[in-house]
Parts: sequence; structure tokens; C-alpha cells
Amino acid sequence: MSSRSSTVRDMDDMSLHETESGYVSGSGSESSLPEIHFTKPHLAFLNRQLQFLEPQDILRWCITSLPGLFQTTAFGLTGLVTLDMLSKMKLPRPQMVDLIFLDTLHHFSETLALVDRVRSKYPLVNLHVYKPDGLETTEEFAQKHGKKLWQSNDELYDWVAKVEPAQRAYRELQVAAVLTGRRRSQGGKRGDLDIIEVDEAGLIKVNPLANWSFQQVQDYIQENKVPYNELLDHGYKSIGDWHSTQPIKAGEDERAGRWKGAQKTECGIHNPRSKFAQYLQEQERRKKEEVLQKALADLEVAA
Repeated sequence: MSSRSSTVRDMDDMSLHETESGYVSGSGSESSLPEIHFTKPHLAFLNRQLQFLEPQDILRWCITSLPGLFQTTAFGLTGLVTLDMLSKMKLPRPQMVDLIFLDTLHHFSETLALVDRVRSKYPLVNLHVYKPDGLETTEEFAQKHGKKLWQSNDELYDWVAKVEPAQRAYRELQVAAVLTGRRRSQGGKRGDLDIIEVDEAGLIKVNPLANWSFQQVQDYIQENKVPYNELLDHGYKSIGDWHSTQPIKAGEDERAGRWKGAQKTECGIHNPRSKFAQYLQEQERRKKEEVLQKALADLEVAA
């Protein structure tokens, strides 16, 4: 697969929105896909307009306006609603939105079983599965990174299991924009979500169901017979890796069962660039600087 990546740049070089949002895409200089330029006023205008549209209308706008569009999903309820809505639009193949699933190798067995049921119900949808680099099983992960990496170094775990695979997916698939399953009613820092955002790496993120409540999502799932994770029938509402997900109590926020007891509400893929990613970026910068300095020194010697 191609190693090219696509970015969206703010023409005014202004900070668009300080929010914990979106995957961190890989950087690159090639431009095989058209770049989409949003100034800050343009982005604000789009959000004002999209705010009052139904999710299906937002999805139609995305399909006709955003090249390199994919849906990122962990097969939570909101993502499944989006998938079902897209399937009912009867889009021609070139306009269909492919799915990206990050298999951390630590998902519940119920989640993996759901993936198979989704494949069966929506056979026309392409599903791209990305795992930690060079690894296929939980055992291989533990052998390479040690047992319970999520406890000993949660930032490294997020990087290895989620952020790096996401960057690799975006680079290889030439992703310019993604549909996410985030909603304001999920609480925490998602409470002020815009419909459309641009992250620090230039990736466009669209939250088509940002205005919906959990009840609206659940009603849609039931009315349209959309397959869902069986754990939702056992007290879970937001489901991630088995080691960091618990059922919630009545009255708790949807995501209260994620990283319970820890000062954490988002994994690495929904935070700004992690400290570990920053460290790797700095190492790469220094390496390039050393190569440049050596080349200059060689030129001086040759002269």
C-alpha cells in the first residue's frame, strides 16, 4: 500500500479549536489528494450550518464535500448507527465510506464477534483492520512489550496499540477526513464537540451524531435491527479494551466505566499528540539535524 498521507491546512495558520479530538495522522509532503482548506471563519460557518441538520444530511454533505473520507469505529452504538445510515443511502461504490477498525489485540471477545456480524449484515462495506505493528496476537504483544503495559506505561500502550496503527492507516489509505462516533451527551470533554473539527495534524473529523442522546442512539439501533455489542445488555455503555472497561451504575455518565479510578477520560487517539508521540517526533527531528550537520561538515572538508 502507498505510504502517502494527506493533510488539511488552515490557510490562516490559526489554531482552530482547543479540544481533545481525533487521531493523529502521519505527516507527509505528497499531495495526491486535493487539499481541503478551511479558514477559521469558514469552519465556524460550516459548524453553524451543520448544527441544525439531521445526521443523514450531515453524512450526505460529507460524502459530496470531503475527499479521502473514512469512518473510524470501534463498533460502539453511535458508530453502528452511522454505518447503518450510510448503508441505507444506497451509494455507488466510489462514494461508499470504508471503515477503519483498530484491533488493539485487547478487545472483548464480544466485540470481535460483533465485527463478524457487522461484516455479514453489511457485505458491501470495506473494513480495514489495523493492529499493533508486526503483531497478531495478545501473546505476541505481551512478549514484546511486557505484561500489563497499560498499567506500567499507559501512554506507551496508547501509542503502540492505537495511535501508531491509526497513523499507519491514515498514511496507507490516504485518509483526509474521518467520521467519528463521539457525542456531546457522552460527557467529559466531549460536552462541547463541534460537528466538524480539524485536529493539530490537519485531519478533518466529523461527528455526525454529536447532538444525539444515548436514548436516541439506542432507539435507532432497536428500530432498525442494527447488530450491537452484547455487553450493552450487561451494564456497559461505552466499550473499549477489556482491561480498562467496566459496567456503569445508574446515573453515571456513559463513559464512567472507562479507565475507572484513573485520571483519564480519553485514549491516545482522541487526545492531542501524546507525550510519547512528541518524543518520537523530537528524536526524528534531531536525527535529520545530525544528518544535515554531517553533510555540511563533509562539504567543508571537501572544499
